[in-house]
Amino acid sequence: MMDSVKVYITNRQKDVKIPTGTRLLIRRCCHAVLDMEGMTGVAEVSVSFLNNKQIRELNLEYRNIDKETDVLSFPMGENGVYDTNQETGAKVLGDIAISVEKATEQAEIYGHSFSREIGFLTVHSMLHLLGYDHEVSGIEAMKMREKEEEVLAKLGLQRDSSYVLESNE
Repeated sequence: MMDSVKVYITNRQKDVKIPTGTRLLIRRCCHAVLDMEGMTGVAEVSVSFLNNKQIRELNLEYRNIDKETDVLSFPMGENGVYDTNQETGAKVLGDIAISVEKATEQAEIYGHSFSREIGFLTVHSMLHLLGYDHEVSGIEAMKMREKEEEVLAKLGLQRDSSYVLESNE
């Protein structure tokens, strides 16, 4: 059982009003992923809310891809080994950048709630911070998808019937 996870959330955009409960939802998602993965001790994660322009700049800078994306993960650990925050003794898992503008668009496209979309992006990103990578192989992508759905179901954010997966995913 995870002792605690400190989630630092910063809103760096002004385009989308962050709905009440979003920050709590993100904290619950982070905690649920660490619980599922059996992590112990204390951990910390930083989450930033960005707009499409800001996330596009990060995507270009770090991945050389010149377009906006929904979420970017910046893992600080490797192979389960993490830096420790000297002041708190917490494992520093890394940073998550979410485009709330893109999340709003995607929630509309997929016909589900903004909460479901933010929950999905947070869980997806947390798994990246823990070393999962869907770009490595189809099997890894499937494992990641199963874990995402398991966590989201636990949090009451399971897929509803209107959620359609694109064939290219």
